[in-house]
Amino acid sequence: MAQRFRLGTRGSPLALTQAGLVRDALMAAHGWDDVDIVVVSTTGDRVQDRALAEIGGKALWTKELDRALLAGEVDACVHSMKDVETIRPAEIAIAAMLPRADVRDRLIGVDTIDALPHGAVVGTSSPRRRAQLLRHRPDLEIVLFRGNIDTRLGKLATGEVAATLLAAAGLERLGRHDTGVAIETHVMLPAPAQGAIGIETLADSPALALVQAIDCPTTSICIHTERALLAALDASCHSPVGALARREGDGITLAAELLTEDGSEHVTGVIAGEDGPTLGRELAADLLARAPASVRHLFGG
Repeated sequence: MAQRFRLGTRGSPLALTQAGLVRDALMAAHGWDDVDIVVVSTTGDRVQDRALAEIGGKALWTKELDRALLAGEVDACVHSMKDVETIRPAEIAIAAMLPRADVRDRLIGVDTIDALPHGAVVGTSSPRRRAQLLRHRPDLEIVLFRGNIDTRLGKLATGEVAATLLAAAGLERLGRHDTGVAIETHVMLPAPAQGAIGIETLADSPALALVQAIDCPTTSICIHTERALLAALDASCHSPVGALARREGDGITLAAELLTEDGSEHVTGVIAGEDGPTLGRELAADLLARAPASVRHLFGG
């Protein structure tokens, strides 16, 4: 290669670890000696005192990386797929995904949701986690909790909150194998695309084929199924939704849950078939048809 391949990434410890996994996969696939990792500062990393939904949503994680990609400053960008907007620019393609890690949330501070004292303060910035926690424990006080993993664990250690929730995948990738207790998916469905690392390139770039060489097909079809559900729901950053697609033999099973912001009402559904995106659209239509009005109004943008 005349020029080493350039990977764009956010600068958090987790983002850099994930970029390293992509770098290693590309080097192994193509026999390269190295790949350059280019750190791009994002608004989502810089603004930590407000909820994402109040200051621009998921685009705060991607817009600066998109700009670097479109400007030719990097050849590809690495993302946590749960942080990538459902509708992407036409010029940009999701080229590949690494094998998905543990999809579950981990509860940190106590061993179970039921073990939390009455009225306990729990920190999270996720509308989904907030709604799911309140569905199980309406007495809890949920407060905004943003920052990277170390920042959140530091706040927990100083007693700002009694507990918090973090993605198991991120903790595992940072070597924090013993931090927190995993919550099974039948108790809390994860965020759509949780646990998946995606790599984007320009749709018409030679980098597209290079990155496609490291794609995990099972992960890709499951994530595209979950993203099809989100697209059909027209969900926003305010919309509490959990979803999980699993490959089972030649087919796919998709489970999803829509909730009110306070968890007081919800609707769930499961669908199985062979065409993932079709399943996502069909389950979205079914859930919206059966959802209480208090849930439906949170979707549609």
